[in-house]
Amino acid sequence: MATYFVGDLQGCYDELQMLLTQVNFDPSQDKLYLVGDLVARGDKSLECLQLVRSLGTQAQSVLGNHDLHLLSTAVGLKKIKPRDHVDAIFNAPDFADLIEWVREQPLLVHLPEKNLLMCHAGISPDWDLSTTVACAQEAEQVLRSENFTGLLENMYGEEPDRWSNDLTGWARLRYIVNAFTRMRFCYPDHRLEFECKLPVEQAPQGIVPWFELDNPLYKEQQIIFGHWASLLGHPMPANIYALDTGCVWGRHLTMLRWEDKKIFTQPAVKIYQ
Repeated sequence: MATYFVGDLQGCYDELQMLLTQVNFDPSQDKLYLVGDLVARGDKSLECLQLVRSLGTQAQSVLGNHDLHLLSTAVGLKKIKPRDHVDAIFNAPDFADLIEWVREQPLLVHLPEKNLLMCHAGISPDWDLSTTVACAQEAEQVLRSENFTGLLENMYGEEPDRWSNDLTGWARLRYIVNAFTRMRFCYPDHRLEFECKLPVEQAPQGIVPWFELDNPLYKEQQIIFGHWASLLGHPMPANIYALDTGCVWGRHLTMLRWEDKKIFTQPAVKIYQ
């Protein structure tokens, strides 16, 4: 039995299948974790959703920003982005079931026995472990409730950009969702910075990757995340794993086998613009 973690799929179904074949993935024994953004720019987003859902308890994804945007378009709050290839999802006979399945996915996976956290973008520099878990559960509870459209409607925006325990209502939930699904750089005072998507070495002075800030949690836990393809090649702390390696942009899909920390890669078979 093996435990695998895979980076952002973004509709790259063929590459995922090749990776699963490469590692001889056994769905009766092995476990597959995915860092979110199952859908969007690749042309087989439907197949990605169907495959992961079909694995049942042997697969677990977290929600990424593109997955949340899919939910917003599914309920009519947003329009499909021109560069997203999700029309097949909306035309699929199992559309409603797939959307409900996506809505049930968590923002955070916490595996205490492995001392491990998995999310899409990152962990707020102001959160300890208990706050991280509680904040994820707080937003997940709303997303799975009858009021989920309220969260989807109010999650867009960049304020507040700093955590406070005094935050309430949609502002509190917006910060939680942004930290888990959109965060890359932060200011030294822990404010989130949303504009820069450059490699760390090319970023403007005055902002740093979230995982380089001084939060004891970043050293106490193993953290796995995706979302940030331009981190490819950037040296990471020993206990933090960035798995988005830009497959949809023509690079490769990355899979980590947890037991021996071996990395498997599959070059992209198609480039999307």
